[in-house]
Parts: sequence; C-alpha cells; structure tokens
Amino acid sequence: MMLPPMLTIAALRAAYGAGLTPLDVVEEVIRRRDALVDRAVFITETPAEKLRAAARAVMAGPPDLPLWGIPFAVKDNIDVKGLPTTAACPAFAYDPAANATLIARLLAAGAIVIGKTNLDQFATGLNGTRSPHGAPRSVFNADYVSGGSSSGSAVAVASGLCSFALGTDTAGSGRVPAMFNNLVGIKPTPGLVPNTGVVPACRSVDVVTVFAGSVAEGVAVRRVMEGYDAADPFSRQATPAALPSRLRIGVLAGAEREFFGNAEVEALYDAAIERALSLGATVVPFDYAPFREAAALLYDGPWVAERLAAVEAFYASNAADFDPTVRKIIAGAQGRTAVEAFNGLYRLNAIKQQVAPVWNTFDLLMLPTSPTTCTVADMLADPIVRNSQFGRYTNFVNLMGLAAIAVPGGFGPSGLPAGVTLIGPGFSDDALAPFAGGMHAAAACGMGKDRAAEVPPAALPKLPEGWLPIAVVGAHLTGMPLNHELTGPGGVKLAETTTAPGYRLYALPGTVPPKPGLIHDPAFQGSGITVEVWALPAAAFGAFVARIPAPLGIGKLTLADGTAVSGFLCEAHAVQGAEEITSFGGWRAYRAAKP
Repeated sequence: MMLPPMLTIAALRAAYGAGLTPLDVVEEVIRRRDALVDRAVFITETPAEKLRAAARAVMAGPPDLPLWGIPFAVKDNIDVKGLPTTAACPAFAYDPAANATLIARLLAAGAIVIGKTNLDQFATGLNGTRSPHGAPRSVFNADYVSGGSSSGSAVAVASGLCSFALGTDTAGSGRVPAMFNNLVGIKPTPGLVPNTGVVPACRSVDVVTVFAGSVAEGVAVRRVMEGYDAADPFSRQATPAALPSRLRIGVLAGAEREFFGNAEVEALYDAAIERALSLGATVVPFDYAPFREAAALLYDGPWVAERLAAVEAFYASNAADFDPTVRKIIAGAQGRTAVEAFNGLYRLNAIKQQVAPVWNTFDLLMLPTSPTTCTVADMLADPIVRNSQFGRYTNFVNLMGLAAIAVPGGFGPSGLPAGVTLIGPGFSDDALAPFAGGMHAAAACGMGKDRAAEVPPAALPKLPEGWLPIAVVGAHLTGMPLNHELTGPGGVKLAETTTAPGYRLYALPGTVPPKPGLIHDPAFQGSGITVEVWALPAAAFGAFVARIPAPLGIGKLTLADGTAVSGFLCEAHAVQGAEEITSFGGWRAYRAAKP
C-alpha cells in the first residue's frame, strides 16, 4: 500500500487497518528522510535501527493506544532520552537523563520519535536562519525562509516525514513556521502543556506547540500532552473556556493593517475575513495599537532579560559560541534592572486592563499569522528588522496568557502560502478548534506540500470519559419546555451551532409541547438550522433516547464545520402537509415570531 504525501494520523490509521505495520511506516519514514534535499531540517536523526526497534516495541504493545505507530519529530530544545539536546548550539549539548514530561506522555500513547529538529539557536528568532546547522527552507520555494524558531519541525511535517512535530512558542515560533509551510500550528494557553524538560527561552511565557496537517489532529496530540505537572512551576490546572457559536471576530482596521508592502498576504487576509463571514461569524474592526504595545515588551522591554536568565552561566563562559544575532539580542539584556522588570510588568498589566473592555466587543481575534515573508538572503542582510516584522501580530499572545491556533489561508500568485491565527481567551483551546478547522477546510488549500489534500473537520470540545454528544433542535433547546430532560441527568451544553446545508425544518402539527421536525434533504442548499450540542453520560443518553416519541428519532447530523454528531431527525412522512419553517433558521426564532 502506497502512503500519501502527507503522513497524517488519519492516513496511517487507515493504512494500519489495511494491513500495514508501524515497521512498514518507519521504513517509509527512513526512505523519505534519506531522500530529503533540505539537509538542515534535522540536528540529530534517530538512527534507522533504533527507529525500527521503536516500531517493533510499539507493535508488541496494545494497538488501541491513541498515537499507536504515529511518527513525530521534536524541536531540539526538548529533551528526548537517548538523543542529545543542543538548542542548536553544539557547545551547549548534553545527554538528557529523562524524557521531557510531554515526550513521556506521547511515547506512552504509542508515538515514535524520528529525530531532533533544527531551530533558531536557543529559540531566539522567528525566521529559521540562526543556526550553525544551516537554514531550513520553505517547502514551496527554497529561496525563502521556513520561519522559526521551530524551523525544522515545520518543514519535517510539511515535507511528509512525520505526522506531527513539536515546536516551542515564546513570540510566535509555533505559528509563523506553520504559515510559511501551509500547516496548522496549535499554540496552547501558557501552562496547559508542561515545560518540564524544555530548555527555556523566556520561562514565564514559553509554550510547547504542535505542527500538524489539520486542526483535528493537532488538537488530538495536544490533548495527549496536556495536564498539570507539579515539576513545572508555571504549569496550571485548566478550566476550559467556552465560546458562543455565533462568533464575533476582531479584525484589523485602519493604520494598524500593516503588511510591510506584501500585497499577497494582505489579499489573503481579506479573503480569510470573507471566509469567516461565510461561516456565520460577525467581524468587528478593532484598534490593535494597545496589543502592539504589549507585543513590543517581549523584545524591546525587560522580558529580554529572561533570555539571558535562561543561559546566564553558559553565556558568561561561551559567548563566542552563540550565533552573532542571538548573541546581540541576549547581550542586550545585560544591565537591565529589577526596577525595569517591575515597570514592564506594571505596564503589561495596565495594557491588559485597557483592552479588557475591548474583549466584550468580540469573542476572538483573527490576525495575519505573519504580515509578510522574505528570502533567506534578505533575512541575513537585515536580521533584526526582518525578524521583528514576522512577530508584529504574534508577540503579545503569550504575554497576555491567550490560546491560539494558526491555520492556512491559501496561496498567492507567487506560490507562497499565507495564513491567519485565531486567538481566544486563556483555556479556550478546545473552543477555538471547530471554527479554526472550518476556516482551514474552507480555504481549500490542503496541508503542507500537498495542496490538494482533504482536510478533516475539527472535533467538538473534549468530553468526559463515557459521555456522548447529542444535537437538539427544538423543545430541548436551552429555555425550552423539555430542556430539563438534558439538565436533569447532569447534561452539559457543548456548543450552539448550525447544521450543514441540506436540512429543512418543519413545525409538526398536534405535538405537545410544540416540536419541530428536521429532515435531511441533500439537494437543498440552505444556510443551516440552529442546533445545540449537549453531552450526557452514557446511561443517561440511553434513557433519553428511549423516551423519544415517533416520528422523531436519533440519527447522524452533519454540522456546519463538517463534524458528524448524533441528533434529532424526523421521519419524512410526518412532515407531509406540515408548515415548513426553514426560513426562520431555527426553532427558537420561529417560536419568537409566533403571535
């Protein structure tokens, strides 16, 4: 069986179902890795025999593990036992005594490490050229930068060498390379994924990220990695934040729309705004200026001192071993005072207070992941200015404790990709996923180097073990007469959304309390019917379904983002002669319009 260009988790699961083994996949990974033209992607490859041994070990274990036989790459500032950690500085290299906490979790889930990837040295940069191991290149044009600092990780996934890869993100390093290589970049809320075993850049705001072909697969990997770790002083217990289904999205306006002359990226940003509108969102222009001021604090303010704190002893003895640009940035931290640090913290919190009311006008932000790109030659000619352009819309996110997902947004006439990042409140990580997945799918630009690849839909928010989702359309909606049948057994509302086109709604005559009937009509191209998705424990779900009277029943509904979920449908004969109310868009709107 021939594997597709992108080794997605879905493709590998299908291959395993058809008889391939993890050993077969590893052999293909070795073949592709050896054939890779861009030799700057890896710093240390997992030796072929060690890869084969890892595959055999996985095959000896249970095949129902969530990442069974899934190959992945690791940015070389994250500890993997048996492979050196270098942070792209050979003089700094050490052999870790243990796996980073998140690596241990991924390995326990059945994943296989294929190697340690290149990065901007000590994760200082957004461009991918600051490494003695060379500069990985965009998979679409070798003259152009790959983005950084997680350069090799992005290129490894986009080249089809592995299913996902880990990066880190302080200023945008898990998002900018995603844009430049047509990938999804999952940037968790700071503290959601533990940093134990990660070489710090700015310890208080560092985040481990996931590069993947789709939102659904990136989120699935993040869920394996996440969870409180007492060994990490910045680890936090997550309290998931919800988002409404009818999203209000903040977009750039006026003088804050800065693309540094890159008309292609600006046009693709405008196209993304139109795409968001087509998916049912409302766009809200907002003033980015205070967010930009917060972003400037990361490099122009005292937070640069954290970069020195991370490597202070090594820098004191080995300054000559640093990349010249990295050395210049870290040297800029010398002489910073505690007074400056506190004043910077005060200013950041003042900005947070300033923008807090603005968050009442929208639910999330949609910004260009990077306003522009450039060639390797141009970056090397002006490394500080060019790099700072890449971070214009990324640097503030971790400082403000926010969640983000970068998604592809299509290609310009040059053949280079662009993308947008959806940014939500802290711990809205799961809530961001469905819309992010819908945006990626609607862009129809594939994933990585495979521009024709089909993008799977994002999953609904994570459910407690043993719970089942159900979509309701009428009398069980919030505030309606039968909603107590969901809330009584402890049901939880997951989302309000709409069906995909292809559904009609009718008012069923003679029902008490009044109920609608939802019919699937694939030939009908409406705008979707409002539904709520709830979750119930398995036993309560069974009891709930057993009480549903004919002609209603439970079948599979397709939601606006492509997700399939169990939900209410009606037998077709029951709507003969009934009033069609599809034009109201949902049962609540219809009932509100009744005299």
